[in-house]
Amino acid sequence: MSTASLRSRYLGDSVATASPQRILVMLYDRLVLDLERAEMALDTGDRTEAAAQIQHAQDIVFELRESLRVDAWEGGPRLAALYTWMITELVQAGVKRDRNRVTSCRQIAEPLRDAWRQAAATLATSSA
Repeated sequence: MSTASLRSRYLGDSVATASPQRILVMLYDRLVLDLERAEMALDTGDRTEAAAQIQHAQDIVFELRESLRVDAWEGGPRLAALYTWMITELVQAGVKRDRNRVTSCRQIAEPLRDAWRQAAATLATSSA
């Protein structure tokens, strides 16, 4: 097997065996990475790469929004509204090639990622 296929298999296995909490953290990690890559691509004028990264970030936020059980907790509706805002910002960032909008989304995504990471760690510790 090639290195690429081994890596792909490992990643697939990691996702397939991850807890829902870990998958959520993985999505946020990738969202932040996509936003960072989009910022860099916009800085260097690489429109194709910026568009690809922004589109992938949008896909992740759509998935986060669709999987959110809004009625499961008090903050659900506010988080859903935040996801909707991020989608709108990312669409505009892609259309206008606006780094500031990408940065705004990253600045929202990073603390959310950190909060979910901490919550997942707490849950893992309490169930162990």
